[in-house]
Amino acid sequence: MNKLTPPTRLTGWGRATASGASVLPVSRGNIADAVVGAPERGALVRGLGRSYGDAAQNAGGLILRLAGLAGDAVLDTVQHTVTVGAGVSIDDLLRVTVPQGYFVPVTPGTRFVTIGGAIASDIHGKNHHGEGSFGNHVRRISLLLADGTTLEISPSQHTELFWATIGGMGLTGAIVDATISMLPIETSRCIVDTTRAHDLEHILTLMEEGDDRYRYSVAWIDLMAKGRHLGRSVLTRGDHATVEQLTGSATSSPRHYDPRVVASVPPVVPVSLINNLSVRAFNEFWFRKAPLYRTDEIHSLAGFFHPLDMVGSWNRIYGPRGFVQYQFLVPFGQEDALRHIVERFAASGAASFLAVLKRFGAGNAAPLSFPAPGWTLALDIPASFSGLGEILHELDHTVLDAGGRHYLAKDSHTTPQAISRGYPRLAEWQDVRNRSDPTGVWRSDLGRRLGLIA
Repeated sequence: MNKLTPPTRLTGWGRATASGASVLPVSRGNIADAVVGAPERGALVRGLGRSYGDAAQNAGGLILRLAGLAGDAVLDTVQHTVTVGAGVSIDDLLRVTVPQGYFVPVTPGTRFVTIGGAIASDIHGKNHHGEGSFGNHVRRISLLLADGTTLEISPSQHTELFWATIGGMGLTGAIVDATISMLPIETSRCIVDTTRAHDLEHILTLMEEGDDRYRYSVAWIDLMAKGRHLGRSVLTRGDHATVEQLTGSATSSPRHYDPRVVASVPPVVPVSLINNLSVRAFNEFWFRKAPLYRTDEIHSLAGFFHPLDMVGSWNRIYGPRGFVQYQFLVPFGQEDALRHIVERFAASGAASFLAVLKRFGAGNAAPLSFPAPGWTLALDIPASFSGLGEILHELDHTVLDAGGRHYLAKDSHTTPQAISRGYPRLAEWQDVRNRSDPTGVWRSDLGRRLGLIA
């Protein structure tokens, strides 16, 4: 058994849930020994801690931090794939691949996510309506099992375990490395169209009628607006810019890529800076700032995909109690449920400046993958908001009654019953997981809380 270090306090990005675990840095060469010597409370690999709740925590157990270097990634320019260590971040990978003309097939709203975390959470982005989630683009995985052996899995090799690992929240094994398809690009810029929508029906119509003409689409919604402005939004859609679409100085360095953090929130923010007054003012400014309609605007990759990454540790603005991100999916045809949820948040007065709406396309074969055809809304709310738990549990019923579900990588409040209803293939996933890990080595706070594991 490993000699455990004193527990380290760990939280998700929302900082609202905390637990202590021994943290052990490992490499590909010694991770097997660490797993075989795992304590009774089990082990879990943690990436950069960008899951919002307790998905990357293991109270009283072992947390493994797997190192990885983007410089070791192998880019195949014939097959348009990259083989990369699971501990490498999307940020570091893009710094290597963008200058060579390649972008990741799917990215969430932050580039500070590891490749292993992207697979374990089956992350989605602005292009799900056309290109699916991250797991759709994974060609193979080296998976370290609970007995210390490594297994090569893919859509055609150990298929059940492969799809159980996609979206499996790290509970089937330790992803050591993976081969993923990459997207060839000509430049490090995007060409973007922006439209303001005056209410919820307007934004839904715009997205239903126009998203298929764009690779990427996302809408910011003002959840403080009520009445005839309920659901007013700013819609941005675009694609990767070609060399011919660039002008000025950009033409001399079309693939220059050097995203930076321009400011950071101090380590200690004694009280939340997010309240009704500040959010109402911000939302009004953000909505009015957007053009009524603008086309063919050139944005940097970082500015279009990862704007919040320009502010280091932005999660601290919520103060010491942190925040909860609530993300759900409702199928197409259940727009009344979506409207009810938007109305409920608007009426509650819960301060949310970050509310993002997307359209999902077809899901994949992973039993615990979140996306399916429909609408997904993600929003941040201060954990200190009075009555937040009651509101969220009330809206859980709305989501589930509509045939929807909640995203495990964002969750910090739902129940085993809610997950069982939302993920009808849960028992299938548990059977595969238990066969690959019969002694229950791989464990997490989320897995215990939601009944994913025994």
